[in-house]
Amino acid sequence: MTTAPPRQPPHGLRDFYEDPAVPVASGPSRSLRQARMLAAALGPATDAGPRTVLDIGCGDGTAAATAAPLLAGHRVIGVDWSQDALRRAHAHLPYAVRGELTDGGLPFRSASADAVLFSEVVEHLVDPDSALDEIHRILRPGGHLMLSTPNLAAWYNRALLLAGVQPVFSEVSLRAIHGRPGTEVVGHLRLYTARALREFVTASGFEVVRLRGAPFHGVPRPLRPLDRLACHVPSAASILLLHARRT
Repeated sequence: MTTAPPRQPPHGLRDFYEDPAVPVASGPSRSLRQARMLAAALGPATDAGPRTVLDIGCGDGTAAATAAPLLAGHRVIGVDWSQDALRRAHAHLPYAVRGELTDGGLPFRSASADAVLFSEVVEHLVDPDSALDEIHRILRPGGHLMLSTPNLAAWYNRALLLAGVQPVFSEVSLRAIHGRPGTEVVGHLRLYTARALREFVTASGFEVVRLRGAPFHGVPRPLRPLDRLACHVPSAASILLLHARRT
């Protein structure tokens, strides 16, 4: 009998995200809440033609697939830099293309998109400033940005820090979890509080319309009612859902 060879550590971020074992989707509750926010912002499709919605960092396409019934009549296009993720996204999306978030790396004309879904992506980026610049470029004036990201100041992270424990969502290695609850390495490089996220997005040329909270699917079951309750106070929620418009 033979055994599988041990998983080799990634040589860099690109190798890490091309690894099929790395998760590329998050919980459905966040996706559905975000889709409802976007559907309310866009309104129904009209005879003038569908709006173009880009799901940037689409992963395997499940978030866009969750949003699709609420965005009927609009055109949803998935974008990712991972070839493995795009192969999986094609099972959920009619359109999925490769693109990067730096130096004009998105394959779209300036001011050509009506909305951008940016779900659980910004925390993975080395250069989030360039990413927001690129999203600003491809959005039309007044276009919508729907951004979601884990909350560094989530209610349980506040307690963990007081106890001297590394916060959930934060990672110090791409190879293993050290010093915090959980077992799954997902490649988080940057984390935001509600205040920091508002300031960052505003400084990038957007006007914040609304900030909401969403639960985290990884919270232990006995604590999930408390996690849902925390959503009423976005600054303490597990996930931050931000709606902004391009100025």
